[in-house]
Amino acid sequence: MKPMTEVHLAILRRHMTEVVALHADLMSEEIGKATLGERVLDAMRRVRRHLFVPPELAAIAYHDTPLPIGFDKTVSQPFICALMTDLLDPQPHEAVLEIGTGLGYQAAVVAELARQVWTVELVEEFASHAEARLSQLGYGNVAIRVGDGTRGWLEHGPFDKILVTAAAEVPPTALLEQLAPGGRMVLPLGPAEIQHLTVIDKADDGRISMRTVIPVRFGVLETVI
Repeated sequence: MKPMTEVHLAILRRHMTEVVALHADLMSEEIGKATLGERVLDAMRRVRRHLFVPPELAAIAYHDTPLPIGFDKTVSQPFICALMTDLLDPQPHEAVLEIGTGLGYQAAVVAELARQVWTVELVEEFASHAEARLSQLGYGNVAIRVGDGTRGWLEHGPFDKILVTAAAEVPPTALLEQLAPGGRMVLPLGPAEIQHLTVIDKADDGRISMRTVIPVRFGVLETVI
């Protein structure tokens, strides 16, 4: 069988986005809406997921499933990536902090929608790979730092939006402090066995409100002691 071309991969990417939209429709009662935002779906159509997974997995990059990327980590299922982005609702004028860069796929999706993405990754090998790939693809609005994501990136805060791609039992204090008034954070909350995708809104007066969306299963947010 001949190798897949960019044309084939683009077809698979469109199909993946259709499956994501179908999944959202089937879970409309749980997520509180029947459709995801068209801006988010357009970003999912544009970002070439096969470039953000190990080369040997490129042929299945557009399946609606998480994929291993090394160090016992995964890139999230496309539906979850799209849902988290939709819940975050990044706007063209906003600065977003991402915790957990991985190989850079989620950062690329958010970078299609926001003014600037600051992303923190604990694994140096991931950060180096993501930085090279995102630069190669022209994402000049993404900056990566190696470090403990629970501490955020104080120098560039406060952030309009914060996205966390690993689970914490409670929202990290530093991230709440670096979230701007009127801002929003999306993250999985709970222990390894029981987690829920959670939306945290910070009112203009600093008050915090939280709502859970759906049960999820993420790796645990690691810290550096």
